[in-house]
Amino acid sequence: MNQSQKKVIVVLPAYNASSTLRKTVEEIPIDWVSEIILVDDGSTDDTVEIANMLKISHIIQHLNNKGYGGNQKSCYKKAIELGADIIIMLHPDYQYTPKLLPAMIQIINSNLYQVVLGSRILGNGALKGGMPVYKYISNRALTFIQNLATGAKLSEYHTGYRAFEVSVLKQVNLDENSDDFIFDNQMLSQIIMAGYKISEVTCPTRYFKDASSISALRSIKYGLGVLLVSAQHLLHKTRLIKHRRYEQK
Repeated sequence: MNQSQKKVIVVLPAYNASSTLRKTVEEIPIDWVSEIILVDDGSTDDTVEIANMLKISHIIQHLNNKGYGGNQKSCYKKAIELGADIIIMLHPDYQYTPKLLPAMIQIINSNLYQVVLGSRILGNGALKGGMPVYKYISNRALTFIQNLATGAKLSEYHTGYRAFEVSVLKQVNLDENSDDFIFDNQMLSQIIMAGYKISEVTCPTRYFKDASSISALRSIKYGLGVLLVSAQHLLHKTRLIKHRRYEQK
């Protein structure tokens, strides 16, 4: 049994992560983790081969690219099937440090919070860590709007480092969310609407050549999507227009 005394499964939604996968996996504190799942979303590099070399517990291959959200849906479905108590989503691009896993696990073990986010904004390290200024400004602006819409007080909604008590993922209707990048945002909106308690931990920011990033055009599309999700959340919360995304299972 790992140190958390619960079944902790780390899920890695991967796409062309061959250059950073080894560093990510080798930094995972394995004595805190029961199993690791990697879902490869139609990579064109050696991601799967390297995953096999690293002896990752479960490797799932999408022969065709399903998108970032589609990848996560496969990750969570498999983790739930394997009987996880705590599920942690970690990008395998080494932008987020796996060294925070024990802290995130312990917060959920405390039964005070059901969700923990690794925030790049807390601690003022985002710009020092290389986050582009335009990304930082857009992150802060969108987060401000979302906090107004949801009534939450999160430092950011756009992190790719998240830990969940499994009941959260069983309750919210993930299938109603997009298969694209906006999935993360829709998911947080559902979690807030359902009333789950969210904690945040300071996460060092690492931007470098091999870290994943989306193009300027897709960033604009994502930003517009965030505004739409915020509007849908507010309309549903005020009961003006109901959205089935918020219907729990």
